[in-house]
Amino acid sequence: MAGKAEERKQQLIKAAFEAATDKGYEHVTLQDIADYAEVSKGVPNYYFKNKGDVFAHLFEWLTERIFENESAAVDQVETAPEKLQAYLDQVFISPEENRTFYQLYLDFLARIKQDPAYQKINAAFYEHCFSIGRMIVEQGVRDGDFHVHDVEQTAVMIRAMIDGTLLQWLTRQEEDLHGWYRTSCHQGILRLVGAQ
Repeated sequence: MAGKAEERKQQLIKAAFEAATDKGYEHVTLQDIADYAEVSKGVPNYYFKNKGDVFAHLFEWLTERIFENESAAVDQVETAPEKLQAYLDQVFISPEENRTFYQLYLDFLARIKQDPAYQKINAAFYEHCFSIGRMIVEQGVRDGDFHVHDVEQTAVMIRAMIDGTLLQWLTRQEEDLHGWYRTSCHQGILRLVGAQ
């Protein structure tokens, strides 16, 4: 029974993602989520407290999936410069996926101040991001590929550069600049870590 309930929750979470992608967070209702999941109106209320609860679960699912994909990409290569490249290739996955995530993420950020559950999810997401950066930088310093004085600060700034770059790309609304921003972000991070 627990397996079936979890399956239904995942169905609703994915439906919320599709509805928010099409309509934006503000315009999505529980009825929309039920419609996208092709279930009756009362089903979302059975599994979630309210719309905010559905979206909290959505962002937890989405950010965990992103972390898993980024970690898997980094684990497939050996050297720190290769890991950095793999990380950035996974982060800058495609214009479509980056636009979808960051548009939803901006909606999510607008609600963080009012909702402790959202704050917790966001903190976990960034700790995951920092852990990837930290691991890459530590290996790079150990192997002599990178030259930094403060690993923790560098790990934090790597993610700040990534998010800042993608947000600027998003606001310019020019799809074909995606590759340019990815390359520019990579070059900036290489300077940050003192790569040879």
